[in-house]
Amino acid sequence: MSATSMSATVDHRSTIGSRLDRLPFSSFHTRVVVLIALGLFIDVFDIYLAGGVLAALVKSGWSTMTANASFISATFLGMVVGSWVAGVMGDRYGRRFSYQFNLALFGLASIAAAFAPTMTILVALRFVMGMGLGAEIVVGYATLAEFVPARSRGRWMVVVATTTNSALAVSSVISLWVIPNLGWRAMFAGVGIAAMALWVARKGMPESPRWLESKGRYAEADAVVSALEAEAAKRGPLPPVIARPVVAAAPVSIWVLFSKPVIRRTMLGILINIVLGFGLYGFVQWVPSFLVHQGLDVSTSLAFSTILSFGGPVGSLIALAFADRIRHKTGIVGASIIAAIMGCIFPFTGGGALFLFTGFCLVCAIYANNAFGFVAHVPELFPTEYRLRGAGLCITVGRLATSAIQFAVVAVFAWGGFAGVVIMLSLVFVIQAVLVGAFDIDTKQRALEDIAPEVGLPDIATAQPVMMSQVH
Repeated sequence: MSATSMSATVDHRSTIGSRLDRLPFSSFHTRVVVLIALGLFIDVFDIYLAGGVLAALVKSGWSTMTANASFISATFLGMVVGSWVAGVMGDRYGRRFSYQFNLALFGLASIAAAFAPTMTILVALRFVMGMGLGAEIVVGYATLAEFVPARSRGRWMVVVATTTNSALAVSSVISLWVIPNLGWRAMFAGVGIAAMALWVARKGMPESPRWLESKGRYAEADAVVSALEAEAAKRGPLPPVIARPVVAAAPVSIWVLFSKPVIRRTMLGILINIVLGFGLYGFVQWVPSFLVHQGLDVSTSLAFSTILSFGGPVGSLIALAFADRIRHKTGIVGASIIAAIMGCIFPFTGGGALFLFTGFCLVCAIYANNAFGFVAHVPELFPTEYRLRGAGLCITVGRLATSAIQFAVVAVFAWGGFAGVVIMLSLVFVIQAVLVGAFDIDTKQRALEDIAPEVGLPDIATAQPVMMSQVH
């Protein structure tokens, strides 16, 4: 029986999701994971190259701490625009269109930045780069969540996060050699060329069948899923489909994110993004500049930062070990508490081995929090019809807060030094632990359709499943 012939008795929306979730992980899923992971890796690499570049610009006199704050703020203001536009474009025109457009945008802008004649022009180009960077983060994880089966979704989302978060360490290592030998311009040129190469490689990726179905494009959705089923069937018989009959969803406006069934999810997503921005871009990205400002030379600063940066992939690997074993809520709260404790110790350890160890543990906890919260959890909070707008709004508000945080970091650093910044970071993580612990929802290994709050519709989680013995 085809998916089309079943439509009289079973809603397409629940059928496509059920067909996807019952598939074993295949080579197709691997291709999707690799292509999305590479895009996000380049995206984060581009963000983190700023740490070494800005330290070098300050040391050479080409920039100042205030100008560096403008550079970082321009990045996140651009990401604000990119996050919001990507959410609207991704829900309206499709995931595929959105992720290709933004990849080209930040790739070309990065190449242009390699030729910037002044700091002012570099800041302006960084705003354009930020638009592409912000869009990639919105679309990448949401698209992945719509393809990967529910039973392994958390694990593969964190696998991608681990790959992505390794960009911090890779960027630090490459900066350690490239900036002293080839200069900071080579960093921008390299990442721009890599982005355009990936743009070509991703042209063959299909559209999300869940999105196609949400737009009533059932034949196209069926074609994508049928191709996946045919590939998976080569390895053995496929499990039966559990189709949940529901009323097809009508188009919804952005205001649904502030409606009673959804507002708690929206606020949780915003909180997670604000804390993410503080941890990664109000602390980790500033470490090289902090150390240089306190008297270290650029090479020593980059060496210290490189050691700490390996906490990124290690923290993500720790999250990976628990991704499908514990609730995301538990992971977020646990990582937040550890980050708060390490933050209270780190600035008072001097400059030796204990300094590096506690700093490494702090970075591990920050990235584990990122994997459990921003990567694995936020894309699950909203249904397909407005998933990108929901994630885009949360990221947009988070980026606005991150942009403002840059100037708060400079002010706190001037007042209380390195210790003042890290203690403030610890307080933010305590607040997150309390609020997520009190108000979060359970999404562990649940189908996206079952997690979604149904606005004005019957609760899909209570609908009686209908077994489909064969769906091509």
